[in-house]
Amino acid sequence: MKINYFTICLALLILASCVPQRLMEETKSKLTTCETESAAAKKQATELESKNAEMKETIAKEQKELYGLQRDSAILGTNLRLLSNKYDKLNMVNDQLLDKYNKLLLGSEKDNASLSGKLQLTQEQLLKKEDELKALEIRLNKQQQDLDALAAELKKREARVNELEAILKSKDQATADLKKKLQDALMGFEGKGLTITQKNGKVYVSMDESLLFASGKTAVEPKGIEALKNVAKVLEQNADINILVEGHTDDVPMAGKGEIKDNWDLSVIRATSVTKIILQNSKTDPTRITSAGRGEFFPLDPAKTPEARKKNRRTELILTPKLDELLKVLESN
Repeated sequence: MKINYFTICLALLILASCVPQRLMEETKSKLTTCETESAAAKKQATELESKNAEMKETIAKEQKELYGLQRDSAILGTNLRLLSNKYDKLNMVNDQLLDKYNKLLLGSEKDNASLSGKLQLTQEQLLKKEDELKALEIRLNKQQQDLDALAAELKKREARVNELEAILKSKDQATADLKKKLQDALMGFEGKGLTITQKNGKVYVSMDESLLFASGKTAVEPKGIEALKNVAKVLEQNADINILVEGHTDDVPMAGKGEIKDNWDLSVIRATSVTKIILQNSKTDPTRITSAGRGEFFPLDPAKTPEARKKNRRTELILTPKLDELLKVLESN
């Protein structure tokens, strides 16, 4: 039961007005005592409330731990049952294996006899296989000898191929050098009816009709003679170059008068005229030069226009490095 100290003190004060001084002092002393006891009681109540809260917190924590232990106990119980089941199954499997092992032991004598017979048969087969392996080894040794001989031959051929590649590379370089020399010698003529190209290991010097000949004529014009003289000097200095002079016309038929009957005649005579100028203005060996007429059958532009026909009226010098070294290597093969 909770005591109302304030009410008691108030009652004492009322009584004090009606009692003598001595009783008043006693009452005041008791009042002070009551106040002290009241403060102590309040402090004790506060401490008890704090301990009560701590108790409640401890109880809640212990209840939580208890719940966790109960849950873990349940899991452990489940795991124990699972392990028990597995243990029972392992025992059953072990019994089955022991039964099979005993049966195998009972049949081992019969199996040993059978295996002994098979072993003897296997030894005979091994001896036979050994003979076969020896024969195979002899054949393999013979094949290895053949392979060694083939490898040696391939090595020789590889050396010849490398030699051919070196010769071809040298010829390509010679062709490039020849093109450069011609370009230097004909610098003033390139783009003015004369072009110099390199393809397929050859140098092509193509000269338009406008540079070499008047229309329908076979005599070389002075400006064409000047260009051919420069060409002749380069050819004279490069004796390992074969020369093919080809005459080409357009597809317009000739009138057929005089010595020139058709485009075949015109192309051949023009090629011959160019050849003679080269030989007259250099010490080039005539055996290096071939003159040929192609008529209108190898046009640069097949169109039937004045521009296309102008392109087709041309004379070409096709310069090819001699392949004597290459032919020697091929003949040696």
